[in-house]
Amino acid sequence: MNFFRSVRAVTSATGDGPIDWQAVAEATKAATDPGDLTLADTEQAGYADDVRDARNRVQEVSGIDFDVPRTVEIQHRHHWVDANITTFERVMAPLEDQQLSMIPGVARVVNTGTMAFALSFLANNVLGQYDPLLLAEESKEQIDHGLYFVHPNIVRVADMLDAPFPRFRRWIAFHEVAHAAEFGAAPWLSDHLEAQMREGIDDLSDGNINREAFTELNTAMTAVEGYAELIMDHAFDDEYEDLRRKLDERRKGGGPIAQLVRRMLGMGMKRRQYELGKEFFEMVAAVRDIETAALVWEQPENLPTKDELANPARWIARVA
Repeated sequence: MNFFRSVRAVTSATGDGPIDWQAVAEATKAATDPGDLTLADTEQAGYADDVRDARNRVQEVSGIDFDVPRTVEIQHRHHWVDANITTFERVMAPLEDQQLSMIPGVARVVNTGTMAFALSFLANNVLGQYDPLLLAEESKEQIDHGLYFVHPNIVRVADMLDAPFPRFRRWIAFHEVAHAAEFGAAPWLSDHLEAQMREGIDDLSDGNINREAFTELNTAMTAVEGYAELIMDHAFDDEYEDLRRKLDERRKGGGPIAQLVRRMLGMGMKRRQYELGKEFFEMVAAVRDIETAALVWEQPENLPTKDELANPARWIARVA
């Protein structure tokens, strides 16, 4: 890490927009230890075996015919930054059309530094990622989704949780492959999430908050996270309640700065999405079965509403 180079990149931010994304990338990587990506042959094979086994088990449990992305990468933290910074730039683009403050150079430096800080925090904490490449300029036929494993973070967190690395790595693989099943079952899901994101961000760039669009986006993401949790419970070939408990304790821990950053980045909301979505689909599966839960992916209209998430019986009555 080189904090001087990171600060220099931020303070040297240039361009016409409020964020210098090249400076963001440079500052983020300068402030972030990439981590060790030295893998023994057995470790590389372990990742491949986990993904293959997860695909087979998730197919068996869910009844969904899907495949994992062609792009499956074992990354260090700088690789993750490179893979995600273009996504952040696409998401933020509508907001960048707003005029800068009276002192545009100062605003650019502050915005660039803020984004670099956020990306550095994420790069140090993301374990695995299923990337549907939302808001990509290419058509859906031209792009393939991605599946990433940030190896140094998985190693570090497994050690922090006192969990055997192969078991923890396998657990992460099963969760991310469950997301691949969702997008495989619902070809419309990427377009639906993109539409809600665009609507909310476009209104935000005009100085308005489209609460309906953000509520629908949050509801859809709750379904995405909750269904993955349900499939995990039935597909993973080992008991893992201890891993979930320890990981939750880790998320709730940390110093005040870490807690503040987590709140700023909406990580508390993401945890609530896991919990609420899991409760919803567990109830659907208990009252009916897993096949009924999969009806959520038949069409956008089958997504639960905010009220139905709190009352799964209403969703069952409407859809099933």
